[in-house]
Amino acid sequence: MTAHLLPIVWRCVYNQGMQIVDWHNWQVTTAEAIAIQTNLVAEVSRVGNITAPRLIAGVDISVNRWTKTGTGAVVVLSYPALEIVETQVVTDRIEFPYVPGLLSFREAPLILAVFKKITVVPDFVLVDGQGIAHPRRMGIASHLGLFLGIPTIGCAKSRLCGEHETPANEAGSYTELLDNGEVIGAVLRTKAGVKPLYISIGHMLDLPSAINWVMACCRGYRLPEPARLAHLAAGGIVREKAAFV
Repeated sequence: MTAHLLPIVWRCVYNQGMQIVDWHNWQVTTAEAIAIQTNLVAEVSRVGNITAPRLIAGVDISVNRWTKTGTGAVVVLSYPALEIVETQVVTDRIEFPYVPGLLSFREAPLILAVFKKITVVPDFVLVDGQGIAHPRRMGIASHLGLFLGIPTIGCAKSRLCGEHETPANEAGSYTELLDNGEVIGAVLRTKAGVKPLYISIGHMLDLPSAINWVMACCRGYRLPEPARLAHLAAGGIVREKAAFV
């Protein structure tokens, strides 16, 4: 693979709901993966807002280090009720090694396999991982956003890069996450007395909108409800459920 060929001519994969754009092959070396991130970052949109969403998805993955397999989960909730509309999971072998900054090459193929089973189209997706709060501004939330063609938000439990002040203890308080003077995200306290989350633009929306919608999806837990239920589904606690469409 040569970097100057990216983005490649893409093909679309259709099912009843989702349309997925294949920007590149996932069978790549570490050096090729970095080149892909570098080339794709210009395609990420950092503007946009979401008004009156009907469906919100959360995604997560659990990895079994012993069997080298992973279980990816997508949970789609109604809004504002935040009731489960559809849940799908896929378990498969994880091929790409663990390399900091290249999480999408390890986990995104599995998540995309789950989205191929989803029969409804969410208005946006909360991703357990970084968006542009990434050394090359191309975390898994941004990568998935490009493939899915819908807004995504990075909602990570830990920091990958950047510096920040500690946000106030009240729920909804946040401080900017800065990297070399650039605002790459927000450190958001979603619940008083618990560790904050690292929120960043994934694709097709701005940071204030990302913060707003993360808080709108919180129901008394540290994680917003779509991400929390996806975490449970990836661990086998929430079972698969087909949408009635």
